[in-house]
Amino acid sequence: MQQQFLHQHLSIAFDYGVQKPEIPESITQNLNPTFELREYQTDAFARFIHCYNNDFPGKEKPLHLLFNMATGSGKTLIMAGLILYLYEKGYRNFLFFVNSTNIIEKTKDNFLNKIATKYLFSEEIHIDRERVNVSQVNNFDAVNDNDINICFTTIQKLHTDMYSVRENALTFENFKEHEIVLLADEAHHLNVSTRSAEELQQSWENTAKKIFNANQNNLLLEFTATHDYETPEIAVEYQNKVINRYDLIDFRRDQFSKEIELVYFDMDTKARMLQGIILSQYKQKVALKYKIPLKPVILFKEKSIARSDANRDLFHEMIDNLNEEDINNISRSDVPAVERALKFFNDSDTSIYTLVKELKRDFAKEYCLSVNSKKQRISYQILINTLEDTENQIRAIFAVQQLNEGWDVLNLFDIVRCYETRDSGRTTISEAQLIGRGARYFPFVLPDKPDKYRRKFDEDLNHELRILEELHYHSMHNPKYLSEIRIALIDEGMMDNNRQQRKINLKEEFKATDFYKKGVIWLNKRVKKNYQHIHSFGDLGVRRRDYQHRIATGEGGTITALRNQDVPVVSDENPQNLHIREIERNIIKSAISRNPFFTFSSLRRYFPQLTSIAEFIASEDYLGGQTINLQGNLNGIAITRSDKLEACSGLLAQIELDIKDNITEYEGTKDFHEKFVNEKFKDKLLEFSSENIRKKENPQTTHFVSEREWFVFDNFFGTDEERSFLRLIDRWISEHSDEYEFIYLIRNEGHFTLYNFSDGKGFEPDFVLYLSKNNGETVTYQLFIEPKGQHIREGDRWKEEFLKEICEEYSSKVITEDSKYRVIGVPSFYNVANENEFRDDLNHALQNQQNS
Repeated sequence: MQQQFLHQHLSIAFDYGVQKPEIPESITQNLNPTFELREYQTDAFARFIHCYNNDFPGKEKPLHLLFNMATGSGKTLIMAGLILYLYEKGYRNFLFFVNSTNIIEKTKDNFLNKIATKYLFSEEIHIDRERVNVSQVNNFDAVNDNDINICFTTIQKLHTDMYSVRENALTFENFKEHEIVLLADEAHHLNVSTRSAEELQQSWENTAKKIFNANQNNLLLEFTATHDYETPEIAVEYQNKVINRYDLIDFRRDQFSKEIELVYFDMDTKARMLQGIILSQYKQKVALKYKIPLKPVILFKEKSIARSDANRDLFHEMIDNLNEEDINNISRSDVPAVERALKFFNDSDTSIYTLVKELKRDFAKEYCLSVNSKKQRISYQILINTLEDTENQIRAIFAVQQLNEGWDVLNLFDIVRCYETRDSGRTTISEAQLIGRGARYFPFVLPDKPDKYRRKFDEDLNHELRILEELHYHSMHNPKYLSEIRIALIDEGMMDNNRQQRKINLKEEFKATDFYKKGVIWLNKRVKKNYQHIHSFGDLGVRRRDYQHRIATGEGGTITALRNQDVPVVSDENPQNLHIREIERNIIKSAISRNPFFTFSSLRRYFPQLTSIAEFIASEDYLGGQTINLQGNLNGIAITRSDKLEACSGLLAQIELDIKDNITEYEGTKDFHEKFVNEKFKDKLLEFSSENIRKKENPQTTHFVSEREWFVFDNFFGTDEERSFLRLIDRWISEHSDEYEFIYLIRNEGHFTLYNFSDGKGFEPDFVLYLSKNNGETVTYQLFIEPKGQHIREGDRWKEEFLKEICEEYSSKVITEDSKYRVIGVPSFYNVANENEFRDDLNHALQNQQNS
C-alpha cells in the first residue's frame, strides 16, 4: 500500500475536526497589504503553525519541511510570512540559499527594498509591540538580536565558503553557535545526489545537511514547484516532510493563472515575430480601452546565444523596415486571436498605417532587451525584475536559458519560439515549464469583477478582456511538436485534456421583445467602506465594557505534596474600577505610543471625525468612556504608574481586536442602479473543464428550455439541482401565468454580480426572474434566485442571508416612479429537499411586495 505524505495526513486531520490554527497578527499585520492572502496561502501558514507547535508521525529535530507550490503561487510571500512568525517564536537568523544568482537578486529586492513594487513586508514591521528591521548580513557573528537577519547566498557559494577560510565568510562554527532558519528556494536542486552519485553534486547536498544538523533547534524549510515524487529514495526521504502540495493544476483550476493558447503559423520566423507583436499591441490597446495600466511584454526564445543574437538583429531590421504590406501579409493568418486583433484595430479607427507607426515606436531598439550576456547580467537583471513598473518601457526580450528559473513577471503575454526543430523528451518538458512560468496572471479589477487575482472570463470567452487572461505561445506549424508540447502542458497541469466549449444564444423571439430592448436590471456596486458616519466606538460596534486587568500583589505561600496540610484560604478579592479619565495623560500617551495601531493616521481611517489624539483620549465617545476593572487583593496596595501603564496597554490591545472584528475594506451599496437588459445579457461561449459536471449535453433539457417562452436562452448547462429548479418554475408559471403580462427567467452565466451589503463580497445569483403585472400601472418584479445542493449550502449561508437582506431592504420600495420596478431576493436557496419551502418563500416574497 502506498504511503501517504505529511500534507495528506494534515488534510485528513483538518477535514475530520482538528482545528486549523488562526493566522497570527505577526503575519497578517506585517506583510505588505498590497498582496492579499489567498486561501491556499493561509492554508500553508496554518499547516506550518500546526506542525511547528504539535507532534506528528515522523517529526524529528531539527525540523525539516518542504512546501511544494506552483510557480507563481507566491512561495516567496510564504517565506516572508514564515520569517515573521518564526521571529515571534524567537528566531533571528535566516539563511536564504538557491541555485541561481538572478533569483538571489530578485529575492533581495523582495525582502529589503522598501520602494520596490514587489517588496513583501509592511513599511513598518511591529512584533510584540516592538519595531523590527530587516537586515542583510554576511554571517551571523555580532548581528543585532532585535533584527530579522538574512544572509543571501547560492548553494555553490555556500559550499565554497564552508570549505575555505575567508574574512566575513560563513563557517560551520556559525551554525553550531546560532539557531538558524534555512530557506532553500528551488529546492529540487538539492536532491541531485539522492538521484545520482556524482561527487560534486553530492557535496552540495551534504553541505546543506551538515549546516542543518549543526544545531538541534535549526529549521530547514524547502520551497519548490517541481518536487520529485517518482524517485523511490526521494519519496521515502520526504514522506514526513512535504507539508503542503499546491500544484500547477490546482493553481490553474482555481483561476490564478493565464490560460495557454498554442498558436502555430506556417510562415518563417520573421512572420511569427510580427504576428507576436501585433497580438502584444492588441492586448495593450484592449487594456487601455478599459483603463487597465498594462504594458505587455513578449519573449523571443532561442536555443543558442548566437541564434538569439541573430534573431534580435533580424527583429530590429524588421522593425526598421516595417510597412503596411507586412501587416497585410499577416492578415492572411486564420489564428482567431489575430483575426480579433485586426478587427479591433479596424473598429477603433486604427489604420494599418497608424499600426505600423506604433509598432516601430514601441518596439524600437531601446525598448528591446537581450539577456544572454553574463557580463551585463546585473544591469539587465534590474530591468527584468521591474518589467511591470510604469517607468520600465521594455516590450521585447531575447533569451536562451537565463529566464528558465526566477522568472517572476506578470505582464508576459506572448512567447515566440524562434527555432523550428522538434526536440522530444526533457527539452519539451523544459519548454512547457517555461510556458508555465510565463502564465502568471496579470491582476486587474472591473466594477463588477473585483477579484483582481483570478481569471474572470472562463465562461465568457467572447469578451474583449479575455485576451488579457491568455498567454499565446507562437510556434511553427509542426503537428508532431504541437502534439508533444500539448501533452507536456497537460502533464504540467497548464492545459486541460478535455476542455469543452458550449454556446448559448438568446432566443430571437426574446430579442424582439420590448423588455429586451428597453428593460433594465437593477444592480448594486462594490465601494470602499465609508466610515464618515462613525463618530464613536459604539458606531463601529466596539462595546463599552469594563476591561479586567489583574494586578500582581506578591501574595503567595507553599503547600507540601503528600502531606496532610490545609490549603490556605485566599484573601478576599477587592477589585477596583479605574476610569481612563482618572489616569495621568502621559501614561495613556505612553501606552498609545507602544501600539502602532493607534497612530493618528490609523485611527482617522476608521474614525474620520476624530480631530486629534487628545480628543481620542478625553472623549467619552472614544477612550475616555472606557473603564478598567483592576482585579486582585488590592487592600492597602498602591496602584503604581507601571500598573496603570500595563493596564492601559491591555485595554488598548482589547479595543484593537474589537475594532478589527468590526471593520471591512468594502461594502455593497444599498442603492441599486440600472443597466439595460440588452447591455448585460448577450450570447455567450462557455468553456468547461474536464471535471465540471455542467459540461455534459442533456438533450431533454435542451428541448425543454427551447420550448419555454419564459426561458430566454436556447440551451441550458447546469447541475441536476438546477434542472429540477427549472421544472419547479415551469409548474409555478403554469399556475400563475394569468396574473402577469410576461415572465422571463434568465440564467446568470457571469453576466452580473451583486455585492454583500456588509463587506462587499461578490455574489453571482444563478438566476434572475422577471414578472410584469399591470393593475392600473405596470410594475416589474425582479427576483434573484439561487439553487444550491444541500451538501454545499452551509458554506454559502452568507449568500442566503444576503438575499434575505435584499428582501427586507426593498420590501416596500418602488425603485422608479415612471416604469416601476421592485427588487426581491428570494430568501431561501432552492434545493430538491426543500421545494415546498422555496415555493412558499417565493409566493410570500411576491405577496409582501404586491401588498406594500
